[in-house]
Amino acid sequence: MSEGKNREFLYKNQIKWESEKKGFLFSEGKQGFQVATPPEFRGHPGIWNPEELFIAAVNSCTMTTFLSFAEKQGLDFISYESEVEGILKFSENKLMFTDITVKPLIIVANESDIEKALSMIDMVEKHCLISNSIKSKVEIIPEVKAKTK
Repeated sequence: MSEGKNREFLYKNQIKWESEKKGFLFSEGKQGFQVATPPEFRGHPGIWNPEELFIAAVNSCTMTTFLSFAEKQGLDFISYESEVEGILKFSENKLMFTDITVKPLIIVANESDIEKALSMIDMVEKHCLISNSIKSKVEIIPEVKAKTK
């Protein structure tokens, strides 16, 4: 077992209730922001909510895991952007996210890199730590294109 697999990391943040169904989320050394209950649950529109942050964690972990593999394997890509959707419904007698779909659009420099990028998405599905840490089914549906001249 490599030394890296024996390490442990601690992540922390704080939240402070402000009023109604709103609070302020912050962490040392980072810019904080307001969070609230979503409008669907008699909350506040226009403010980040836990549901959005949950699927954003999957989306951002998918991207950062892809970036790590792309760097290690020297993938020549031009851009990466993705959209995420999560289905929240009653399952197992509780409200939970059952399915999360991440749809990355990756533009590679050369047509010959398309297969390499797709194989990295397979690796991302196996190694994204957020996806590996939740019960929800996570599916990645990539679209990879070569730069047009």
